[in-house]
Amino acid sequence: MKPDYSLYLVTDRVRMSTKTLSEAVEQAIIGGCTMIQLREKNISTLDYYNLALDIKKITDKYNIPLIINDRIDIAMAVGADGVHIGQKDIPVNVARKIIGEKMLLGVSVISVKEAVKAVKDGADYLGVGAIFPTKTKSDADFVSIEELKNIRQIIHVPIVVIGGVSTENAMLFGSMGIDGLAVISAIIAQKEIKQAAETLKLLFYGKYPQ
Repeated sequence: MKPDYSLYLVTDRVRMSTKTLSEAVEQAIIGGCTMIQLREKNISTLDYYNLALDIKKITDKYNIPLIINDRIDIAMAVGADGVHIGQKDIPVNVARKIIGEKMLLGVSVISVKEAVKAVKDGADYLGVGAIFPTKTKSDADFVSIEELKNIRQIIHVPIVVIGGVSTENAMLFGSMGIDGLAVISAIIAQKEIKQAAETLKLLFYGKYPQ
């Protein structure tokens, strides 16, 4: 069964509104999140491993794919469904050799050139952005809507948009053929995580909540 990328939660313990990340992730999944990326900075390898195990219990419970950001070793150690890497991480073709063909490999890109190379080197899906300003990554490079359309036109693997995605703009992307929204603060930082996820998913599919 092909993964559903429509609402892709990227975690951030610093911004979460709940006491535990497991609680936040479970509420997000109940609200409609279809994929979870564990992305935590400033954490020891052991703590990252243990956190990944905790989150995997939740994703397994709901049969939702778990992606680990950057850390191929953690992803393989916990039996995650995939890894997501950026342009400054280990090369895509090397990552593919390490993880094999069964694990998902996502790659962050900001241009047609990067997108083409990532797919050629083995990416299963792309994260394109930052599309809008975002507080979670102050040094992010921006991608214009025009460049996003160009990437979509020539790339045939799934694409999720990331960077400042919110209820104010979530409705823009479905009509472009974008496969999903990658979201951090607009879900995990909200007081009502489940409701926030539900609303974003409705907006993405062009169903405007009352």
